[in-house]
Amino acid sequence: MTSPARTARPPARLRRQRLGLLLAVLALLVGGGTTITPQQAAAVPAIDTNASYVLVNRNSGKALDVYNLATADGAEIVQWARNDGAWQQWQFIDAGGGYYRLRSRHSGKVLDVAGSSTADGAGIVQWTDQNRASQQFRLVDSPDGYVRLINRNSGKALDVLNFSTADGARVIQWPDLNGANQQWQLVKLGASTPGTFTNPIKRNGPDPWLQYHDGYYYLATTTWNSTITMRRSTTLGGLATAPDTTVFNLAGRPNGCCNMWAPEFHLIDGPNGPRWYLYYVAGQNVADYNPTQRLHVLESEGTDPMGPYHFKADLGNTWELDPSILRVNGKLYLLGSAIDGTQSLTITPLSDPWTPSGARRTISSPTLSWERQTGAVNEGAEPLYHNGRTMIVYSASACWGPDYKLGLLTFTGTDPLNRSHWTKSPNPVFQRNDANGVYAPGHNGFFTSPDGTEDWIVYHANDSASGGCDMNRSTRAQRFTWNADGTPNFGTPVRTGVELPAPSGE
Repeated sequence: MTSPARTARPPARLRRQRLGLLLAVLALLVGGGTTITPQQAAAVPAIDTNASYVLVNRNSGKALDVYNLATADGAEIVQWARNDGAWQQWQFIDAGGGYYRLRSRHSGKVLDVAGSSTADGAGIVQWTDQNRASQQFRLVDSPDGYVRLINRNSGKALDVLNFSTADGARVIQWPDLNGANQQWQLVKLGASTPGTFTNPIKRNGPDPWLQYHDGYYYLATTTWNSTITMRRSTTLGGLATAPDTTVFNLAGRPNGCCNMWAPEFHLIDGPNGPRWYLYYVAGQNVADYNPTQRLHVLESEGTDPMGPYHFKADLGNTWELDPSILRVNGKLYLLGSAIDGTQSLTITPLSDPWTPSGARRTISSPTLSWERQTGAVNEGAEPLYHNGRTMIVYSASACWGPDYKLGLLTFTGTDPLNRSHWTKSPNPVFQRNDANGVYAPGHNGFFTSPDGTEDWIVYHANDSASGGCDMNRSTRAQRFTWNADGTPNFGTPVRTGVELPAPSGE
């Protein structure tokens, strides 16, 4: 893992990049055999003029953004990591003839071409709405549900300068070439159609854990600070706007005050009856936090997943990540990820939910090529049970690369502490999908629908191949099925913003 990206914006504007760089990129594209053909207007996608939309660039995965939260005329429009703030929300105003003005929910101003220019490379800014031609755009379809925005005054397309994937890159106009940096996904915010939901169910929600209990969905994710938070909702889609509630504050703890990662809460019948045990990773408040990260567990006072909780135990004195609980033949085992030559999956027997009763063992290391992309990693082990079969779905390769993915172990012996009693599937079971704009899907959990008839996976992913191992990862969920051999069929990760049927029984 790496430290989260800072959320504050730099006070100074980016230095303007010279147009010659863009021409050089264009020359490379043409020289490489790219065929450029005139673009024909396609049917305008259905637009809800009362809704707010986030516009996500296909090339970068970043959102159209008012730079530095400005409200003044002439403020630059850039791309920035999606956060769904008002400065990234746009309302389409019908301008007639198939054209729209895009009004910022933050400033109330509309997209405009600086100086009403018709020149290649002219910057996109915000300006008071005067309904002039340079403030009007029509939508043209591109493949896979993306659109291009063509300015009425210039006939040129909304474009991210120089194919940049960086936060703060300028948005300009350029001849319509249908390049990925000119294609935008329209993500409609707000309520979905009844009986549906859209991903993500939590923006800025890495390492998710979700459970359905007594009429509510409960979700906890990494915070990277000293708090453990949880949100709840009666619907899966409602989690997107549910408030985060702090269920425990780690401040002041000597060996686990800070950098809280990967919380999981499990209902276990312990010595005091059923209680929720909340497992998490935390360390010291130091710049190089990785050597200090340890596993810890809380215990609830009752049977409410949101607590209150009290601290129960430290679960080790060496570096270890991603705790979970495995149950085999009535016994409990703590799963984790630690260094055994490389970052590997570990298992430790427990005598109760907070007490190790034997040595930690390794049950899987990143030996296959697809487990070693960007970095050799096995982590995030999550138990999955089906028709008497015990499995572990785990995350492989580096979380800071686009090829983070899920693998599968199946318990094929009698001793879960014995590495040879686990069989690894030769291929990943869930991985990036470029066509849907989903990268690095991993660190998952499982839950069932309210009526118990459907199996669901919850996981985090990035919106672009350049996304990192930070707080910009978002929580997504989708239903999965089973193969004839009893293994899970997770399908492909779905695109954000697409309405999906809600879990059965909502």
